[in-house]
Amino acid sequence: MTITVIVCAYNEEQYLGSCLQSLRSQSRLPDEIIVVDNASADRTGEVARSVSGVRVVDEPRKGLVIARERGRQEARGELLVYVDADCRAPRTWLERIERRFARRADLVALSGNYRFYDWDWWGRTLLRAYDFTLGPATHVLVKYVMRIGVVFYGGNFAVRREALERIGGFDTTIEFHGEDTNLGRRLYRIGRVELRYDCYLHTSARRYNAMGKGAVFRLYVRNFVSELLHHRPKDRVHLDVRP
Repeated sequence: MTITVIVCAYNEEQYLGSCLQSLRSQSRLPDEIIVVDNASADRTGEVARSVSGVRVVDEPRKGLVIARERGRQEARGELLVYVDADCRAPRTWLERIERRFARRADLVALSGNYRFYDWDWWGRTLLRAYDFTLGPATHVLVKYVMRIGVVFYGGNFAVRREALERIGGFDTTIEFHGEDTNLGRRLYRIGRVELRYDCYLHTSARRYNAMGKGAVFRLYVRNFVSELLHHRPKDRVHLDVRP
């Protein structure tokens, strides 16, 4: 199985280098790493090109989902793994992902959760509590009880290339909010989609730090619910602070 890791980046010079170094240090190295430079005005492209083995694709149209779709079109791998530019992957992260797909031929996609490396202790405690209670409970509710979708993390997921092609790729009419729920819901219709807590990534809590815990939580909840029930996100406004 060939694996392409795709990093979509908009003005991410501060975080991108650490992300790419973590990908280059994996126990199972990616067969291809693509950085989609999404109309950055800083040194994002320069940082990406400075890392050996990284292919940079310039996408002048702004938009996270547009960048993800461009990455799909450019990738050569059988398994496409998407990660946000402010994430840092544990050494065995990609190895664990590959193992899940190798064991289950019916698995079309999986998503892993986050652990924050720059959040306060209270935020990290809340997140771990969520991972053991509300997160799994919500996943069971929407997947097995209501049968309308899954919990899906947009900055940490893997999908078989053929499955993504089968659903027509990403919905580029969505600017940002709810795009992960949209993708998970559409993939859930055609095959098995898993939420794997052993495939976590370390990521930045910058949105929580900038907006506040309550505001971000409400933002995600209302778009998650709206996308599942109405098949469209509630909020259409793009934020400059990427996840």
